[in-house]
Amino acid sequence: MIELTTEQVAALAPDEKAAVAGRKLGSGKTWRHQGTSDQALWGECQGSAVYQTKIDLSDLAYNCTCPSRKLPCKHVLGLLFWAATSPSDFPNAQPPDWVTTWLEKREATSKRREEKKAARDKPVDAEAQAKRFAKRHRAVLDGLERLDLWLKDTVRGGIAGLETKPPSYWESQAKRLVDAQAKGLAGRVRRMGEIPGTGVDWPQRLLAAMGRLALLTHAYRRLDELEEKLQADIRQLVGWTVSQDELDRVGESIGDRWAVVSHTEEEEERLRVRRNWLVGRSSGRHALVIQFAVASQPFGQALLAGTWFDGVVVFYPGAEPQRAMLKERRGELSRFDSALPGHASVDGFLLAVAESLARQPWLGRHLAILRNVVIVPRDEEPWLVVDECRSGLPLARGEHWQLLAGSGGHPVELIAEWDTAQLWPLGYMADGTFRSLGTTQR
Repeated sequence: MIELTTEQVAALAPDEKAAVAGRKLGSGKTWRHQGTSDQALWGECQGSAVYQTKIDLSDLAYNCTCPSRKLPCKHVLGLLFWAATSPSDFPNAQPPDWVTTWLEKREATSKRREEKKAARDKPVDAEAQAKRFAKRHRAVLDGLERLDLWLKDTVRGGIAGLETKPPSYWESQAKRLVDAQAKGLAGRVRRMGEIPGTGVDWPQRLLAAMGRLALLTHAYRRLDELEEKLQADIRQLVGWTVSQDELDRVGESIGDRWAVVSHTEEEEERLRVRRNWLVGRSSGRHALVIQFAVASQPFGQALLAGTWFDGVVVFYPGAEPQRAMLKERRGELSRFDSALPGHASVDGFLLAVAESLARQPWLGRHLAILRNVVIVPRDEEPWLVVDECRSGLPLARGEHWQLLAGSGGHPVELIAEWDTAQLWPLGYMADGTFRSLGTTQR
Protein backbone atom coordinates (compact mmCIF):
# COMPACT_ATOMS: atom_id res chain seq x y z
CA MET A 1 0.00 0.00 0.00
CA ILE A 2 1.29 3.45 -0.89
CA GLU A 3 2.47 5.53 2.05
CA LEU A 4 0.60 8.83 2.00
CA THR A 5 1.01 11.83 4.25
CA THR A 6 -1.94 13.61 5.83
CA GLU A 7 -1.00 16.72 3.81
CA GLN A 8 -1.35 14.73 0.58
CA VAL A 9 -4.75 13.43 1.65
CA ALA A 10 -5.94 16.92 2.61
CA ALA A 11 -4.97 18.14 -0.86
CA LEU A 12 -7.60 15.81 -2.34
CA ALA A 13 -10.46 17.42 -0.38
CA PRO A 14 -12.86 19.63 -2.36
CA ASP A 15 -12.73 22.24 0.43
CA GLU A 16 -11.49 22.76 3.98
CA LYS A 17 -14.81 21.71 5.52
CA ALA A 18 -14.61 18.32 3.80
CA ALA A 19 -11.01 17.91 4.97
CA VAL A 20 -12.03 18.59 8.59
CA ALA A 21 -14.90 16.09 8.35
CA GLY A 22 -12.55 13.53 6.84
CA ARG A 23 -10.01 13.95 9.63
CA LYS A 24 -12.73 13.21 12.19
CA LEU A 25 -13.25 9.84 10.50
CA GLY A 26 -9.51 9.19 10.26
CA SER A 27 -9.36 6.54 12.98
CA GLY A 28 -10.73 3.06 13.51
CA LYS A 29 -13.61 4.12 15.75
CA THR A 30 -16.30 4.09 13.07
CA TRP A 31 -14.74 1.61 10.64
CA ARG A 32 -14.92 -2.15 10.24
CA HIS A 33 -13.88 -4.83 7.75
CA GLN A 34 -11.04 -2.63 6.48
CA GLY A 35 -8.24 -4.06 4.38
CA THR A 36 -5.82 -3.53 1.54
CA SER A 37 -4.37 -5.39 -1.42
CA ASP A 38 -1.96 -4.57 -4.23
CA GLN A 39 -4.80 -2.90 -6.06
CA ALA A 40 -7.25 -1.46 -3.54
CA LEU A 41 -7.98 -0.06 -0.09
CA TRP A 42 -11.39 -0.51 1.49
CA GLY A 43 -13.51 -0.31 4.61
CA GLU A 44 -17.08 -0.01 5.90
CA CYS A 45 -17.98 3.13 7.85
CA GLN A 46 -20.83 3.12 10.36
CA GLY A 47 -22.75 6.39 10.09
CA SER A 48 -26.48 6.89 9.71
CA ALA A 49 -26.06 3.72 7.64
CA VAL A 50 -23.17 1.42 6.76
CA TYR A 51 -21.24 2.96 3.88
CA GLN A 52 -18.91 0.85 1.77
CA THR A 53 -15.84 2.85 0.73
CA LYS A 54 -13.21 1.65 -1.73
CA ILE A 55 -10.17 3.23 -3.38
CA ASP A 56 -8.19 2.06 -6.40
CA LEU A 57 -4.53 2.45 -5.43
CA SER A 58 -3.33 2.66 -9.03
CA ASP A 59 -4.81 6.13 -9.56
CA LEU A 60 -6.67 6.93 -6.31
CA ALA A 61 -10.06 6.63 -7.97
CA TYR A 62 -12.74 6.09 -5.33
CA ASN A 63 -16.32 5.07 -4.71
CA CYS A 64 -18.58 5.26 -1.68
CA THR A 65 -22.19 4.20 -1.21
CA CYS A 66 -23.04 7.37 0.74
CA PRO A 67 -25.31 9.98 -0.92
CA SER A 68 -22.85 12.89 -0.61
CA ARG A 69 -22.69 15.29 -3.55
CA LYS A 70 -19.32 16.61 -2.41
CA LEU A 71 -16.57 14.44 -3.85
CA PRO A 72 -14.43 12.92 -2.58
CA CYS A 73 -16.76 12.46 0.37
CA LYS A 74 -15.72 12.51 4.02
CA HIS A 75 -15.68 8.68 4.11
CA VAL A 76 -13.13 8.44 1.29
CA LEU A 77 -11.02 11.13 2.94
CA GLY A 78 -11.41 9.50 6.35
CA LEU A 79 -10.26 6.13 5.05
CA LEU A 80 -7.20 7.76 3.45
CA PHE A 81 -6.41 9.78 6.59
CA TRP A 82 -6.58 6.58 8.62
CA ALA A 83 -4.33 4.74 6.16
CA ALA A 84 -1.86 7.64 6.25
CA THR A 85 -1.58 7.67 10.05
CA SER A 86 -2.03 3.96 10.87
CA PRO A 87 -1.19 1.79 7.84
CA SER A 88 -0.68 -1.25 10.06
CA ASP A 89 -4.42 -1.21 10.84
CA PHE A 90 -5.09 -2.41 7.29
CA PRO A 91 -4.38 -6.13 6.87
CA ASN A 92 -3.41 -7.48 3.47
CA ALA A 93 -6.39 -9.50 2.33
CA GLN A 94 -8.43 -10.67 -0.61
CA PRO A 95 -10.83 -7.86 -1.55
CA PRO A 96 -14.49 -8.58 -0.74
CA ASP A 97 -16.98 -9.01 -3.55
CA TRP A 98 -18.24 -5.42 -3.36
CA VAL A 99 -14.69 -4.20 -4.02
CA THR A 100 -13.78 -6.64 -6.80
CA THR A 101 -17.11 -5.96 -8.55
CA TRP A 102 -16.33 -2.24 -8.58
CA LEU A 103 -12.79 -2.81 -9.86
CA GLU A 104 -14.06 -5.07 -12.63
CA LYS A 105 -16.64 -2.47 -13.65
CA ARG A 106 -13.91 0.18 -13.82
CA GLU A 107 -11.80 -2.02 -16.07
CA ALA A 108 -14.77 -2.81 -18.31
CA THR A 109 -15.67 0.88 -18.57
CA SER A 110 -12.11 1.72 -19.53
CA LYS A 111 -12.15 -0.89 -22.29
CA ARG A 112 -15.48 0.38 -23.65
CA ARG A 113 -14.12 3.92 -23.66
CA GLU A 114 -11.13 2.82 -25.74
CA GLU A 115 -13.38 0.91 -28.12
CA LYS A 116 -15.64 3.95 -28.60
CA LYS A 117 -12.62 6.12 -29.24
CA ALA A 118 -11.35 3.72 -31.87
CA ALA A 119 -14.81 3.56 -33.45
CA ARG A 120 -15.13 7.34 -33.80
CA ASP A 121 -11.66 7.75 -35.29
CA LYS A 122 -12.46 8.70 -38.85
CA PRO A 123 -10.99 10.95 -41.52
CA VAL A 124 -11.45 14.65 -40.86
CA ASP A 125 -13.67 16.56 -43.29
CA ALA A 126 -10.94 18.97 -44.32
CA GLU A 127 -13.22 21.19 -46.39
CA ALA A 128 -15.77 21.71 -43.60
CA GLN A 129 -12.99 22.24 -41.09
CA ALA A 130 -11.40 24.90 -43.30
CA LYS A 131 -14.71 26.76 -43.61
CA ARG A 132 -15.19 26.80 -39.83
CA PHE A 133 -11.64 28.00 -39.33
CA ALA A 134 -12.01 30.81 -41.89
CA LYS A 135 -15.25 32.04 -40.31
CA ARG A 136 -13.79 32.16 -36.83
CA HIS A 137 -10.52 33.62 -38.09
CA ARG A 138 -12.41 36.59 -39.57
CA ALA A 139 -14.25 37.13 -36.28
CA VAL A 140 -10.99 37.08 -34.34
CA LEU A 141 -9.35 39.55 -36.74
CA ASP A 142 -12.26 41.96 -36.29
CA GLY A 143 -11.84 41.66 -32.53
CA LEU A 144 -8.13 42.35 -32.81
CA GLU A 145 -8.76 45.57 -34.71
CA ARG A 146 -10.97 46.86 -31.89
CA LEU A 147 -8.48 45.64 -29.26
CA ASP A 148 -5.56 47.43 -30.90
CA LEU A 149 -7.56 50.67 -31.06
CA TRP A 150 -8.47 50.31 -27.37
CA LEU A 151 -4.83 49.68 -26.40
CA LYS A 152 -3.65 52.74 -28.34
CA ASP A 153 -6.34 54.94 -26.78
CA THR A 154 -5.45 53.64 -23.32
CA VAL A 155 -1.75 54.41 -23.70
CA ARG A 156 -2.41 57.75 -25.40
CA GLY A 157 -4.58 58.81 -22.47
CA GLY A 158 -1.80 58.02 -20.00
CA ILE A 159 -1.72 55.03 -17.68
CA ALA A 160 -1.59 57.09 -14.47
CA GLY A 161 -5.36 57.49 -14.57
CA LEU A 162 -5.99 53.76 -14.90
CA GLU A 163 -5.74 53.35 -11.14
CA THR A 164 -9.14 55.04 -10.79
CA LYS A 165 -10.85 53.30 -13.69
CA PRO A 166 -13.87 51.16 -12.70
CA PRO A 167 -13.77 47.39 -13.30
CA SER A 168 -16.21 47.90 -16.18
CA TYR A 169 -13.45 49.63 -18.17
CA TRP A 170 -11.61 46.32 -18.46
CA GLU A 171 -14.61 44.00 -18.39
CA SER A 172 -16.37 45.66 -21.32
CA GLN A 173 -13.32 45.14 -23.52
CA ALA A 174 -12.97 41.55 -22.31
CA LYS A 175 -16.60 40.83 -23.23
CA ARG A 176 -16.04 42.19 -26.74
CA LEU A 177 -13.16 39.75 -27.16
CA VAL A 178 -15.32 36.88 -25.94
CA ASP A 179 -17.89 37.85 -28.57
CA ALA A 180 -15.06 37.78 -31.13
CA GLN A 181 -14.25 34.19 -30.06
CA ALA A 182 -10.92 35.28 -28.57
CA LYS A 183 -11.45 34.10 -25.00
CA GLY A 184 -7.73 33.81 -24.31
CA LEU A 185 -7.20 37.50 -25.04
CA ALA A 186 -10.21 38.36 -22.87
CA GLY A 187 -8.55 36.64 -19.94
CA ARG A 188 -5.39 38.68 -20.46
CA VAL A 189 -7.37 41.92 -20.44
CA ARG A 190 -9.10 40.93 -17.19
CA ARG A 191 -5.76 40.12 -15.56
CA MET A 192 -4.39 43.48 -16.75
CA GLY A 193 -7.28 45.15 -14.96
CA GLU A 194 -6.10 43.65 -11.67
CA ILE A 195 -2.66 45.32 -11.90
CA PRO A 196 -3.30 49.08 -11.37
CA GLY A 197 -2.65 50.14 -7.80
CA THR A 198 -0.95 46.90 -6.73
CA GLY A 199 2.53 47.94 -5.63
CA VAL A 200 4.73 50.87 -6.57
CA ASP A 201 5.86 49.22 -9.80
CA TRP A 202 2.39 48.60 -11.20
CA PRO A 203 2.86 50.98 -14.19
CA GLN A 204 5.88 49.00 -15.38
CA ARG A 205 4.10 45.68 -14.96
CA LEU A 206 1.00 46.94 -16.76
CA LEU A 207 3.01 48.29 -19.69
CA ALA A 208 4.85 44.97 -19.96
CA ALA A 209 1.52 43.10 -20.04
CA MET A 210 0.19 45.47 -22.70
CA GLY A 211 3.33 44.95 -24.74
CA ARG A 212 2.98 41.17 -24.64
CA LEU A 213 -0.68 41.49 -25.61
CA ALA A 214 0.17 43.76 -28.56
CA LEU A 215 2.89 41.34 -29.66
CA LEU A 216 0.35 38.52 -29.59
CA THR A 217 -2.18 40.42 -31.72
CA HIS A 218 0.49 41.20 -34.33
CA ALA A 219 1.71 37.60 -34.32
CA TYR A 220 -1.81 36.31 -34.95
CA ARG A 221 -2.15 38.51 -38.03
CA ARG A 222 1.07 36.99 -39.42
CA LEU A 223 0.38 33.36 -38.58
CA ASP A 224 1.23 32.13 -42.05
CA GLU A 225 4.77 33.53 -41.75
CA LEU A 226 5.53 31.60 -38.55
CA GLU A 227 6.60 28.02 -38.03
CA GLU A 228 3.83 25.52 -37.44
CA LYS A 229 4.58 24.89 -33.75
CA LEU A 230 4.51 28.59 -32.91
CA GLN A 231 1.26 28.94 -34.85
CA ALA A 232 -0.25 26.33 -32.53
CA ASP A 233 0.89 28.31 -29.47
CA ILE A 234 -0.57 31.56 -30.75
CA ARG A 235 -3.94 30.02 -31.62
CA GLN A 236 -4.22 28.53 -28.14
CA LEU A 237 -3.22 31.81 -26.49
CA VAL A 238 -5.87 33.67 -28.48
CA GLY A 239 -8.53 31.18 -27.45
CA TRP A 240 -8.62 28.29 -29.90
CA THR A 241 -9.02 24.97 -28.12
CA VAL A 242 -7.32 21.70 -28.98
CA SER A 243 -9.87 18.89 -29.20
CA GLN A 244 -9.18 15.46 -27.77
CA ASP A 245 -9.03 13.96 -31.25
CA GLU A 246 -6.59 16.64 -32.42
CA LEU A 247 -4.41 16.14 -29.36
CA ASP A 248 -4.30 12.41 -30.05
CA ARG A 249 -3.20 13.11 -33.63
CA VAL A 250 -0.60 15.82 -33.19
CA GLY A 251 0.38 15.78 -29.50
CA GLU A 252 3.80 14.49 -28.45
CA SER A 253 3.51 11.40 -26.23
CA ILE A 254 6.25 10.83 -23.65
CA GLY A 255 6.43 7.68 -21.56
CA ASP A 256 8.45 8.04 -18.37
CA ARG A 257 8.48 7.70 -14.62
CA TRP A 258 6.85 10.96 -13.58
CA ALA A 259 7.26 12.83 -10.30
CA VAL A 260 4.31 14.95 -9.20
CA VAL A 261 6.08 17.95 -7.67
CA SER A 262 3.24 20.38 -7.06
CA HIS A 263 -0.47 20.71 -6.42
CA THR A 264 -2.15 24.12 -6.54
CA GLU A 265 -5.74 25.28 -6.96
CA GLU A 266 -7.07 28.64 -8.07
CA GLU A 267 -10.41 30.22 -8.92
CA GLU A 268 -10.74 31.42 -12.50
CA GLU A 269 -13.99 32.72 -13.97
CA ARG A 270 -16.22 30.69 -11.61
CA LEU A 271 -14.19 27.53 -12.20
CA ARG A 272 -11.85 25.69 -9.88
CA VAL A 273 -8.53 25.15 -11.63
CA ARG A 274 -6.05 22.54 -10.42
CA ARG A 275 -2.46 22.62 -11.66
CA ASN A 276 0.06 19.84 -11.21
CA TRP A 277 3.65 20.04 -12.40
CA LEU A 278 5.22 16.72 -13.40
CA VAL A 279 8.91 15.99 -13.97
CA GLY A 280 10.11 13.02 -16.05
CA ARG A 281 12.92 11.07 -14.41
CA SER A 282 14.57 9.98 -17.68
CA SER A 283 13.43 12.68 -20.07
CA GLY A 284 13.80 15.60 -17.66
CA ARG A 285 10.67 17.08 -19.27
CA HIS A 286 8.36 19.40 -17.33
CA ALA A 287 4.65 18.84 -17.88
CA LEU A 288 1.87 21.08 -16.56
CA VAL A 289 -1.41 19.17 -16.16
CA ILE A 290 -4.41 21.51 -15.80
CA GLN A 291 -7.85 20.30 -14.74
CA PHE A 292 -11.11 22.22 -14.34
CA ALA A 293 -14.11 21.60 -12.09
CA VAL A 294 -17.31 23.47 -11.29
CA ALA A 295 -18.20 24.19 -7.64
CA SER A 296 -17.55 21.08 -5.53
CA GLN A 297 -17.46 18.63 -8.42
CA PRO A 298 -14.41 16.32 -8.38
CA PHE A 299 -11.46 16.67 -10.72
CA GLY A 300 -10.96 13.91 -13.24
CA GLN A 301 -7.56 12.68 -12.04
CA ALA A 302 -5.89 12.61 -8.64
CA LEU A 303 -2.23 13.61 -8.83
CA LEU A 304 -0.60 13.73 -5.41
CA ALA A 305 2.43 15.96 -4.90
CA GLY A 306 5.35 13.89 -3.65
CA THR A 307 4.60 10.72 -5.62
CA TRP A 308 6.06 8.88 -8.61
CA PHE A 309 4.04 7.01 -11.21
CA ASP A 310 4.82 5.25 -14.47
CA GLY A 311 2.80 6.59 -17.34
CA VAL A 312 2.41 8.49 -20.58
CA VAL A 313 1.64 12.19 -20.93
CA VAL A 314 0.69 13.93 -24.16
CA PHE A 315 1.98 17.46 -24.69
CA TYR A 316 -0.17 20.06 -26.41
CA PRO A 317 1.41 21.24 -29.67
CA GLY A 318 3.68 24.26 -29.41
CA ALA A 319 7.16 25.67 -29.86
CA GLU A 320 7.98 25.11 -26.18
CA PRO A 321 5.53 22.38 -25.06
CA GLN A 322 4.53 22.79 -21.45
CA ARG A 323 0.87 21.96 -20.93
CA ALA A 324 0.11 18.25 -21.09
CA MET A 325 -2.61 15.71 -20.47
CA LEU A 326 -2.16 12.47 -18.57
CA LYS A 327 -2.94 9.74 -21.08
CA GLU A 328 -2.01 6.58 -19.21
CA ARG A 329 -0.94 5.63 -15.71
CA ARG A 330 0.44 2.19 -14.87
CA GLY A 331 1.25 0.34 -11.67
CA GLU A 332 1.15 1.75 -8.18
CA LEU A 333 2.02 5.18 -6.90
CA SER A 334 5.13 5.52 -4.76
CA ARG A 335 6.62 8.34 -2.71
CA PHE A 336 9.80 9.86 -4.08
CA ASP A 337 12.81 10.44 -1.89
CA SER A 338 15.57 11.17 -4.40
CA ALA A 339 16.85 14.28 -6.15
CA LEU A 340 14.91 15.54 -9.16
CA PRO A 341 16.33 16.76 -12.48
CA GLY A 342 17.01 20.45 -11.84
CA HIS A 343 19.53 23.29 -11.84
CA ALA A 344 22.59 23.65 -9.64
CA SER A 345 22.64 27.44 -9.95
CA VAL A 346 20.32 30.40 -10.35
CA ASP A 347 22.24 31.53 -13.44
CA GLY A 348 21.76 28.13 -15.07
CA PHE A 349 18.03 28.28 -14.41
CA LEU A 350 17.68 31.82 -15.79
CA LEU A 351 19.59 30.81 -18.93
CA ALA A 352 17.13 27.95 -19.49
CA VAL A 353 14.21 30.37 -19.01
CA ALA A 354 15.72 32.79 -21.54
CA GLU A 355 16.06 29.99 -24.08
CA SER A 356 12.42 28.98 -23.52
CA LEU A 357 11.21 32.56 -23.94
CA ALA A 358 13.21 32.89 -27.14
CA ARG A 359 11.16 30.02 -28.55
CA GLN A 360 7.82 31.09 -27.01
CA PRO A 361 7.81 34.67 -25.63
CA TRP A 362 4.39 34.46 -23.91
CA LEU A 363 5.23 31.75 -21.39
CA GLY A 364 4.18 33.10 -18.01
CA ARG A 365 5.07 30.13 -15.80
CA HIS A 366 8.32 28.22 -15.52
CA LEU A 367 8.96 25.31 -13.19
CA ALA A 368 12.10 25.92 -11.13
CA ILE A 369 13.93 23.08 -9.39
CA LEU A 370 16.91 24.65 -7.66
CA ARG A 371 19.38 22.43 -5.81
CA ASN A 372 21.33 23.42 -2.70
CA VAL A 373 19.72 26.80 -2.11
CA VAL A 374 19.12 28.55 1.19
CA ILE A 375 16.23 30.77 2.22
CA VAL A 376 17.24 34.28 3.29
CA PRO A 377 14.58 36.27 5.19
CA ARG A 378 14.57 40.07 4.97
CA ASP A 379 12.57 42.64 6.94
CA GLU A 380 11.36 45.20 4.43
CA GLU A 381 12.15 43.48 1.14
CA PRO A 382 11.17 40.17 -0.48
CA TRP A 383 12.84 37.09 0.91
CA LEU A 384 15.55 35.56 -1.25
CA VAL A 385 16.55 32.13 -2.51
CA VAL A 386 20.35 32.06 -2.73
CA ASP A 387 22.53 29.43 -4.39
CA GLU A 388 26.10 28.33 -3.63
CA CYS A 389 27.49 31.10 -5.86
CA ARG A 390 25.51 33.69 -3.85
CA SER A 391 23.22 34.46 -6.77
CA GLY A 392 19.65 34.96 -5.65
CA LEU A 393 16.04 35.25 -6.77
CA PRO A 394 13.19 36.95 -4.89
CA LEU A 395 10.38 34.94 -3.35
CA ALA A 396 6.79 36.06 -3.91
CA ARG A 397 5.35 38.61 -1.53
CA GLY A 398 4.83 37.60 2.06
CA GLU A 399 6.80 35.66 4.62
CA HIS A 400 7.76 32.04 4.20
CA TRP A 401 8.26 30.77 7.73
CA GLN A 402 7.07 27.24 6.92
CA LEU A 403 9.74 26.94 4.23
CA LEU A 404 12.42 28.47 6.46
CA ALA A 405 11.53 26.24 9.40
CA GLY A 406 11.47 23.12 7.23
CA SER A 407 14.89 23.89 5.83
CA GLY A 408 16.33 24.68 9.25
CA GLY A 409 18.47 27.28 7.55
CA HIS A 410 20.29 24.55 5.61
CA PRO A 411 20.44 24.07 1.81
CA VAL A 412 17.39 22.41 0.28
CA GLU A 413 16.12 21.44 -3.14
CA LEU A 414 13.41 24.01 -3.85
CA ILE A 415 10.50 23.42 -6.22
CA ALA A 416 8.85 26.68 -7.25
CA GLU A 417 7.10 28.45 -10.09
CA TRP A 418 8.89 31.42 -11.67
CA ASP A 419 6.65 34.10 -13.21
CA THR A 420 9.66 35.99 -14.68
CA ALA A 421 9.68 38.33 -11.66
CA GLN A 422 9.49 36.20 -8.52
CA LEU A 423 9.40 32.62 -7.27
CA TRP A 424 6.23 31.05 -5.88
CA PRO A 425 7.33 28.16 -3.62
CA LEU A 426 5.51 24.87 -4.23
CA GLY A 427 7.55 22.40 -2.18
CA TYR A 428 11.04 21.35 -1.19
CA MET A 429 13.24 18.32 -0.56
CA ALA A 430 15.20 18.18 2.70
CA ASP A 431 17.02 15.11 4.06
CA GLY A 432 15.48 12.95 1.34
CA THR A 433 11.91 13.93 2.27
CA PHE A 434 9.52 15.93 0.08
CA ARG A 435 7.34 18.57 1.71
CA SER A 436 4.51 20.25 -0.14
CA LEU A 437 3.82 23.89 0.64
CA GLY A 438 0.09 23.51 0.17
CA THR A 439 -2.45 24.60 -2.40
CA THR A 440 -2.55 28.31 -1.58
CA GLN A 441 -4.00 30.48 -4.31
CA ARG A 442 -1.95 33.34 -5.71
